Amino acid sequence: MTYNNYKVLLRPEPEGGFTVLVPSLPGCISYGSTLSEAKVMAKEAIELYLESLSEHNESIPNDNETLEYSVMVESYA
Repeated sequence: MTYNNYKVLLRPEPEGGFTVLVPSLPGCISYGSTLSEAKVMAKEAIELYLESLSEHNESIPNDNETLEYSVMVESYA
């Protein structure tokens, strides 16, 4: 069995909870009402996404070589 790691963004929402985004898997988005739940939901969303790709004979993206970079810009808010 092969294992891959995927970068996950956990964005706090103003109304509470966290939106889960997986940048290397377009459309792989979930939500958790707590940080702990969001982490569980992230894993579940990724597993279901990869299962769907496999069932449709599509290639499985590998996030191991993805570079991560942050940019600081002036806020206009």
